[in-house]
Amino acid sequence: MQWTNAAFMRGGTSKGLFFAEQDLPPRGPDRDALYLRALGSPDRFGRQLDGMGGGISSLSKVVSVTASDRAGAELDYTVGQVAVDAPVVDYSGNCGNLSAAVVPFALESGLLVLPDGPQTVRIFNTNTEKHIEVQLRVENGTASASGPLVLPGVSGTGSPIELRYLRPAGSRTGALLPTGAAADVLRLEDGEHHASLIDAANPMVFVRAEDLGLRGDELPAELDADSALMGRLDRLRRAGAVAMGMAAEDAAAPRAVPKIALVAGPRTCRLLDGTTVAAEDADLTLRVLSMEQTHLATPGTAALCTAAAAQIPGSTVAEAVRPSAAGGALRIATPSGVVTAGADVRTAPDGRLTAESASLYRTARTLMRGQVAVPAGQPRGSRRGPQDSTRSARVRDGAGRRR
Repeated sequence: MQWTNAAFMRGGTSKGLFFAEQDLPPRGPDRDALYLRALGSPDRFGRQLDGMGGGISSLSKVVSVTASDRAGAELDYTVGQVAVDAPVVDYSGNCGNLSAAVVPFALESGLLVLPDGPQTVRIFNTNTEKHIEVQLRVENGTASASGPLVLPGVSGTGSPIELRYLRPAGSRTGALLPTGAAADVLRLEDGEHHASLIDAANPMVFVRAEDLGLRGDELPAELDADSALMGRLDRLRRAGAVAMGMAAEDAAAPRAVPKIALVAGPRTCRLLDGTTVAAEDADLTLRVLSMEQTHLATPGTAALCTAAAAQIPGSTVAEAVRPSAAGGALRIATPSGVVTAGADVRTAPDGRLTAESASLYRTARTLMRGQVAVPAGQPRGSRRGPQDSTRSARVRDGAGRRR
């Protein structure tokens, strides 16, 4: 058995293994093999018992982090979505939840040094090639984990971490509206389906729940149990990927993005913990699918994209949103509670809609740090020396030296 340095982190409503880039093999098959073995994929029983994964998409992720040499960023990070049932590591999209844990991991691992108090750090996501501004509180050299923020789907409270995505439009397609339209028609073998194809933070396919014979407030287990529905939604998602220019044909569409979401107006919803959310306490009802499973809350990037879509006249989201919410913070009812996100959508000089920023609050916490076991013969990763850099002294190399 061999061992690789890692930390097990919770960010928002997701968990994943975090690695310093220098502790990993070069990007490619060897790195993917390490990720798969560490998380326990593929697992035909769907539980990932022989690894650190949790058997669902939000608990089967990896993140690599390194000091950045690019202008306007102190850290670069790459998210890998590890399939539970297949030997696949998908790098096609970012994870908004685990983005909240990037700076806490960098502080824990010595990649970043910050004084105590409120701090702002700019990070760069390589999946989408977008900058994110992270605001958090530092205590005793590490990210504060204690605070008053209640995050739907996470027990207890935590210290607020604000993620402000800078110019999030066109994360994978180059435009907020990849087809140029606020609403499109996707054609399947069973007929035509109205959808909005929006790309902010991550690309999304938004469809009306009622068009599929649904209320929109169904719990994840109810949706996942309907295999015909899940197959139909994945075909719609793949058709959306082709329409957005992300794939030449349905079969070539990435698994992680675009994600597909069921949209409905505000309504009283039963939550996973048995409580309810009153219709007046939310502006929209949302169910998001990730890696062909219904998310138990919502991916952070999905919330951000939804907030942007709510400000696009004629989109399925804007049509469903409570009118009084137009232009303000959007309260999204998810299976775990209400998530609030905001976006600044404007008209660019060329007349196209774009998003200047999008933001939401998350919490994060280090659950474990040490080493993760990989089988004998599996690459441990090369110990590369520090890169030449003139970055701020806040950034350290992997040996803990200031850069």
